[in-house]
Amino acid sequence: MLKKRDLHDCHALFELMAHPEVFPFVRQKANSYDEFVFITKQTIEAEERGELISRTILDDWGNPIGTINLFDIQDGSGFLGTWLGKPFHGKGYNNLAKDAFFQELFYDLGIETIFMRIRKVNIRSLKAAEKLPYAVNANETRLAIYQQLNAQEDIYDLYEITKDHYTLYLKRTVPAEEETVELLEA
Repeated sequence: MLKKRDLHDCHALFELMAHPEVFPFVRQKANSYDEFVFITKQTIEAEERGELISRTILDDWGNPIGTINLFDIQDGSGFLGTWLGKPFHGKGYNNLAKDAFFQELFYDLGIETIFMRIRKVNIRSLKAAEKLPYAVNANETRLAIYQQLNAQEDIYDLYEITKDHYTLYLKRTVPAEEETVELLEA
């Protein structure tokens, strides 16, 4: 489902990122394949320095279909950035990628808080964030960050996912699944 970023996937990812319904919402935009390779090299180096965490999202056959990233890591928190190629929208890959990424961030890499800044015009992403039971709108609770994001213009909504909220969500959903299995086995 996820793997560390590498240069082998650049061609497929660049083609998917260039789609007009995807490109406006990608944080690390590249206008050419060569620029995309350069940005990917920079991303890999930045991860080695601990500045970000970046993974390639894979489909069921191991083909690259998008990326998921934690940018601007500072004091155990960072900003989530995700994009999927247009052919993969609405197929469940976004939620699967987020679950795998959050597990790694919270339980393997020591991240405590994930922020999502979502453009107010990006209705698709806003609806997706609202569906996450562990995500909280933080426009008011993290007012300083919200104001910093919108210092020039009112562009973003801010959401927050904490390790505690995510863990509580998992504890509520996993036991219910285990009980169902026990009932079926009885």
